[in-house]
Amino acid sequence: MKYGFILPLSALFALTIIQLATHFSIIPTGLDSLQEINRHLGEYFYVLIFLIILLEAIVFIGFYFPGQFFAVVLVIGATPSVADIVYLTLAMVGAATLASIVNFGLGRRQMQEGSAPQKIHLKSLLLAMIHINSLAFFMVSQGAKGQRWRVVWLAGLLNLPYYLLLIAGTAIMSDEIMQLAENTYFIFSALLIWLIIAIFMDIKNKHRN
Repeated sequence: MKYGFILPLSALFALTIIQLATHFSIIPTGLDSLQEINRHLGEYFYVLIFLIILLEAIVFIGFYFPGQFFAVVLVIGATPSVADIVYLTLAMVGAATLASIVNFGLGRRQMQEGSAPQKIHLKSLLLAMIHINSLAFFMVSQGAKGQRWRVVWLAGLLNLPYYLLLIAGTAIMSDEIMQLAENTYFIFSALLIWLIIAIFMDIKNKHRN
């Protein structure tokens, strides 16, 4: 993407349209939609969680598909038990690992001849795991550098405690999270901050070039 401000600006525009449509009862509220989804999911709940995490974890797709946000909202609505938390963790880790395999394989297709495997730097991997999109790009770069497949399995292993804490924390703090998610002013403020930072970075890069 040539200009970084386009994505937050489009997100602000989409949020404005959604809020107006909700206000005039053209579409149901997010909470009503969530309750309706949960009523119809049944045994396919874990499959849906798996698919939305998989989509966000694949390189480039994740920028336009906030899978972790959808997963968090669905988990809150499901009020999971301890057993559910374990199954949800396995579903999310399985999806993230499958996506890492895809991303790593895409990187391998770009690998230059003669590229030798390098030592895995755990610090770099942990930094990449801050967000699922950064992990996607990390896996592509590792594949392109001719890294061994064990980096994929290591990321999957490290994702186990990460997603376990994410789901458990979501279940415990569900009320606080939903208040933030439904707070339009908070979301607009976050997007505005993102937009301002993106514009600043675009101006800085333009002057640099």
